[in-house]
Amino acid sequence: MPSDFAPATLTISLDAIAANYKIFQSNTSGDVAGVLKANAYGTGAEEVFKTLRGLGCKNFFIATPDEGEQLRKLDKDVSIYLLGGVQKDTFDFLISQNITPILHSFEEMAVYGAAVKNTKLPAILHFDTGMNRLGFGHEEMQKLLSDLSVLTPFNLQYVMSHFVASEVKDSPLNARQAQDFSAIAAHFPQVKKSLCNSSGIFRNKGWHYDLVRPGFSMYGGNPTPETTNPVRSVVTLEAKILQTLAVKKGETAGYNHTYTFEKDTTTATLGIGYADGFLRSGSNRAKFYWNGQPCPIRGRVSMDLIIVEIGHLTGKPPQIGDTMEILGPHQNVDQLANDCQTNGYEILTSLGPRYKRVYV
Repeated sequence: MPSDFAPATLTISLDAIAANYKIFQSNTSGDVAGVLKANAYGTGAEEVFKTLRGLGCKNFFIATPDEGEQLRKLDKDVSIYLLGGVQKDTFDFLISQNITPILHSFEEMAVYGAAVKNTKLPAILHFDTGMNRLGFGHEEMQKLLSDLSVLTPFNLQYVMSHFVASEVKDSPLNARQAQDFSAIAAHFPQVKKSLCNSSGIFRNKGWHYDLVRPGFSMYGGNPTPETTNPVRSVVTLEAKILQTLAVKKGETAGYNHTYTFEKDTTTATLGIGYADGFLRSGSNRAKFYWNGQPCPIRGRVSMDLIIVEIGHLTGKPPQIGDTMEILGPHQNVDQLANDCQTNGYEILTSLGPRYKRVYV
């Protein structure tokens, strides 16, 4: 683990995650799952699991078998569901770890059916209602619904689908997907259903069914971009200043002189870069903060270092060893993502291993 000497510190508020989980609970009558794929969106799967488990969460979604194995070591009783596609040589491992596969095709059903040997092991069926990514597509769905006897080997836990654009409030696809899933769900009156991701939870309570699956918003991302974020921010990221420099008008910053200073000013160089997951697309676009004042990045983000301009600041200037805010009260993951021309998901899941991590 990185030590106190690490030049950047990532603070993760487990209290905020707990508060967000309670917000989801207050917005639905069904169960709220924990989506812990990608190391709990970069925040630490083990720590988040323990927090959510302490709040009574009993359903967890992961993307890979290894992620599932990590959680199973922590608790032998919770339900763990594998979102990613399942390779045929994976089913025996899933059975041994008591990880429930989400089945997306007749091919997966056939292999899993042979592995369970009519022992009624659990499974989830995923129907594709518009993503065209994973799940039973329209033709496969019609074939399956016309003969449900093929499901006899399985103990179906849920049927599910996934929204394409629920973060877009007025997208017509949301209602169409919900309608299509409702028609599918009618074929499974005795089976629980799950449709809503983070944004879907806040769009229509009629879409909640038995289980909602908040991912991004559990970790502070705004599920309703058109309005105020209903959840709490989770991560704070600060980096130390390694050096300050006086620079002259006409001089340049960083590799390949992509920025030329328009006046005499002062810069600060911070110990963070793309090796830490700070996206190179933030070059000459993103900004850090000093006492609430923005400090724009000058030049390219390099592997371990980033240059920011500080000559315009008012009040006490930052010194070597001081820390600047990258994520925190003045810049959340969505705002930084906008400057980096991406989304908050990529900002979170790119959080690197070299940070000193502090859980509060």
